[in-house]
Amino acid sequence: MNEQPISEVLRQARRIVIKVGSSLVTNEGRGLDESAIGEWCRQMALLENEPGAQREVIMVSSGAIAEGMKRLGWAKRPHEVNELQAAAAVGQMGLAQMYETKLREQGLRSAQVLLTHADLADRERYLNARSTLLTLLQFKVLPVINENDTVVTDEIKVGDNDTLGALVANLIEADLLIILTDQKGLYTADPRANPSAEFVHEARAGDLALERMAGGAGSSIGKGGMLTKILAAKRAAGSGASTVIAWGREPDVLVRLSRGERIGTLLVAPTQKMQARKQWMADHLQLRGALWVDDGAVAKLRGAGTSLLPIGMTQVDGVFARGDVVAIRDAGGAEIARGLANYSSAEARLLCRKPSSDIRALLGYAAEPEMVHRDNLVMARQK
Repeated sequence: MNEQPISEVLRQARRIVIKVGSSLVTNEGRGLDESAIGEWCRQMALLENEPGAQREVIMVSSGAIAEGMKRLGWAKRPHEVNELQAAAAVGQMGLAQMYETKLREQGLRSAQVLLTHADLADRERYLNARSTLLTLLQFKVLPVINENDTVVTDEIKVGDNDTLGALVANLIEADLLIILTDQKGLYTADPRANPSAEFVHEARAGDLALERMAGGAGSSIGKGGMLTKILAAKRAAGSGASTVIAWGREPDVLVRLSRGERIGTLLVAPTQKMQARKQWMADHLQLRGALWVDDGAVAKLRGAGTSLLPIGMTQVDGVFARGDVVAIRDAGGAEIARGLANYSSAEARLLCRKPSSDIRALLGYAAEPEMVHRDNLVMARQK
């Protein structure tokens, strides 16, 4: 299925995102597991410091709400947003301190980075987050990332740290996403209920059969189940990152994976890394508006892979600025593509049905001759 052997997919990974779940970090809600966190930090240091490997490691860690629940004496995860935010605020202090202490013991510098979906959906904030993370890596600082549950609302929430791990992998164009969980990996069915269930050693990320295999919700402490991990692998694959789902307490799991050992379930990315930016546009952005185009523009976009020129636009919907992501719709309203607008919605309305040579006269300036350049445009799959 995969042209590269499993060992090479793992060994050649240079930029690695490691996600660890709440049940592992907090030992099923009993409080931060100092020993386990120290062990993962030791292994991350080995990955970063291996001579000649030139690896960069990013940690995405759950556990803030679970640790806050423990400190507040709550036995069950609350449902009210204000209570969840309070638990996150209390627990985040201990979580950050624990990682800072354990990484410093290994000679590594660390930084806490808190993200929301809004940070990844807005183009400017996305680029700022990317720049920050890449700068930290450049200065040999290991970022420890969590969702900013203290201020997050449903409208800007990623939802679970499996998904956040995948979005971070896309953000920094990682080679590998390692999801450490309390299970060995993926089975064809729930092995607790079906003794004939078989372990899945390797599969292609995005295979719909994997979603049918995955079970339901996770533990009472965390939010994610196996399905969120399968979907996270699918997202990560969009930017070329393969995913491993493995048991977090497997001895030297990170080190052994980096050496190409067959541990857990490997979900191989079929997408080449060069498609990362278009995958981001296709999958992770909130659309600000839409450009309706005529049949001739549709044919050129689909057939020749050209840029969208103003002359092919018939209508503009929404309010958006230069650099925002917009949908491109055919005469029937179907989304055929999306991309980054070179002009604002107000300017775009003036440009409808006009040749590019008229842009300067109409607007007083001409940034680009295209409304959406082909390099910043991704086509929707035809059904």
